[in-house]
Amino acid sequence: MPVASRVSTWLVGTVSTVQPVNEHARVIMIEVPDWPGSLPGQHLDLRLTAEDGYQAVRSYSIASFGPASRVELAVDEFPEGEVSPYLVREVRPGDLVEVRGPIGRYFVWSSDQSDPVQLIAGGSGIVPLMAIVRAHRAAGSAAPFRLIYSVRSRADALYADELESLVDEHFGLEWVYTRRAPDGAPRRPRRIDAEILASVVIAPTERPLVYVCGPTGFVETVAGTLVALGHEADRVRTERFGGA
Repeated sequence: MPVASRVSTWLVGTVSTVQPVNEHARVIMIEVPDWPGSLPGQHLDLRLTAEDGYQAVRSYSIASFGPASRVELAVDEFPEGEVSPYLVREVRPGDLVEVRGPIGRYFVWSSDQSDPVQLIAGGSGIVPLMAIVRAHRAAGSAAPFRLIYSVRSRADALYADELESLVDEHFGLEWVYTRRAPDGAPRRPRRIDAEILASVVIAPTERPLVYVCGPTGFVETVAGTLVALGHEADRVRTERFGGA
C-alpha cells in the first residue's frame, strides 16, 4: 500500500466530524487536501494556535491508512494537558487545525508481510493498532492475527463495536479489563501479566511480529514480559505515550 513521502511542512486541515466515544474520548475526522496518505501504524504532529499566537504541538496516532485526504484520530483526554482537553471538549466541525506527517516507519504493518501478527493495546494505544487491523482486513490476509486490548472498562474502550464486528477465523480479539469487567467476562478485572500473555499471545515458537502500544509503563512491562517468555526482542515493536 504505497503512499507519498512525509510532508515536512504544516498543512491546514478542517475538522469534518466529531464523534463522542464516552465522556473523555472522541473520534475526530480531519480533511487535509494535501495530505500524502499514511501507512498503518504511523502518527502525525498536530498544532493548535491560540488567538494570542501561543502554539502547542502534540503527536497523535492515526487510525486511518492509505492514500486519502481524510485523517482519522481518536483522542483520549489527558486532564492536565494543553491539547487533548480542547480536542475532546471544544473542537467542532469546521474548526481549523495544522498537521504534519506522517511520521514513523518502524511501527507499521505492510500487506506484503506474511508473519503471524500479535497486537497488544493499552487504553488509547489501540489507535495505531486500529489502522493495522483495518489494513489487515482490507488486504484479506490469512496469516494468524490477534489483538489483546487492555482497558479500564468496556465503556472506556475505543472502537469496541467495530473490533467485535471484525472477529472471525483470521482475527482473534481478547479483552483484559483492569477495573470493571462486563457480566460473563472470562476473568475478573486485572492487569495484563505473564499468565495472560503466556496463555493468549501467539506462541514464540511461531515467531510472531508483536506490536505493543500504550502508556510507557504498560509498554515496558508487556515488552519485558514477552521477552522473558521467549519472544525475540527484535520482533517486539513498541510505541508509547505519556503526558507532556
